[in-house]
Amino acid sequence: MDRILVRPSGPLSGDVKINGAKNSALKLMAACTLAQGTYLLKEVPDITDVQSMAELLRSMGLTVRNLENNQIEIVNPGDITPEAPYEQVEKMRASIVVLGPLVSTYGKARVALPGGDDFGPRPIDMHLKGLEALGVRFTSEHGYIEAEAERLIGSRVVLDFPSVGATENIMMAAVRAEGETIIENAAREPEIADLAAFLNRMGAKVLGAGSSTVTIQGVDNLVAVEHTVIPDRIEVATYLSAVGIAGGEINLLGARADHMDMLCQKLGEMGMRISSDSTGLWAMASKGLQSVDLATLPYPGLATDYKPFLVAMLSVADGVGIVTENLFSGRFRYVDELIRMGAEIRTEGHHAVIRGVPKLSGAPVRAHDIRAGAALVTAALKADGETEIRDPHHIDRGYEDLVGKLKSLGADIDRAN
Repeated sequence: MDRILVRPSGPLSGDVKINGAKNSALKLMAACTLAQGTYLLKEVPDITDVQSMAELLRSMGLTVRNLENNQIEIVNPGDITPEAPYEQVEKMRASIVVLGPLVSTYGKARVALPGGDDFGPRPIDMHLKGLEALGVRFTSEHGYIEAEAERLIGSRVVLDFPSVGATENIMMAAVRAEGETIIENAAREPEIADLAAFLNRMGAKVLGAGSSTVTIQGVDNLVAVEHTVIPDRIEVATYLSAVGIAGGEINLLGARADHMDMLCQKLGEMGMRISSDSTGLWAMASKGLQSVDLATLPYPGLATDYKPFLVAMLSVADGVGIVTENLFSGRFRYVDELIRMGAEIRTEGHHAVIRGVPKLSGAPVRAHDIRAGAALVTAALKADGETEIRDPHHIDRGYEDLVGKLKSLGADIDRAN
């Protein structure tokens, strides 16, 4: 049985190179369906979600080659099959973002309804409503969404909620639409700005990405390009959590503080010292953590993906902290695993009350999704005895060699089959 074994560790020290962002790389790969030619993506993490997206593109008729140094080459022959089959989509919700680029390029698309992480329902209604505003017609049968459009016409789209996936899908559809599209209440995440930079390099005209109003002027011609993926801020949060829990001093090479201001501020309130320079982030935790209250919010607020790491840190902090989840239901499921390790956590609806304990106790636990799994690994750094994390394949979806990188910082951690 594949599992990760962690024993008490710390203080941590050393350098970790941060990989390109999973949540950006997957969308950039989807955008390669927009135009014929050869694309080169750099700093792409070697993770199973990227492999799943590569399989999906291959099933449509694109060629995807892994090159050395985290680069991938994608060749779009021009005449591809605009269909995302269930076998590919069930592995990963992000597959839904091929819908916009496919329907805008080919006038039709057939995409299976998505699967992916296990944290409650995340309906794709906003994606569909936004694309309908551009003139796409949808039918749904046998577990597939069928999309058709003679031509897309620019429109004003107001999102009910700043959904990242919906913003990306509409943006990728609108680059070929006739006239101007304005997305109001757009998601503002750095990954949106990265996708816009990629599209603009291809010849699109996208303005305002990273703000709540994105304007897209439709164009006729797009070309294949090279692009370097932005660093993964959630991977950065993972190692910040590890050093916060285990103590020590680390350098996160390539990390960008400007993508995670709110998190750095919160960790500062908890007693960590963090500073940034041109090479990345330096972080130090020399004394015990202090409890804080926090709430998840759309960017630039605290990301839901950071929350499992903050909950793990609060489990061993001094005092009581209240965590409020404003974005997704069902995202406290991993708390039961922390409780098995001796954490004192009470959850009710969207809230968790966490009373810190001096240290946790090693136990067999299960990774339910990418970030919750990684958070259990960081929590285990301050647990007596050995913690066994089962189902680590979830962690592999979002991390390139988490175990090896933590080991290089001095953590007592192994992977066993």
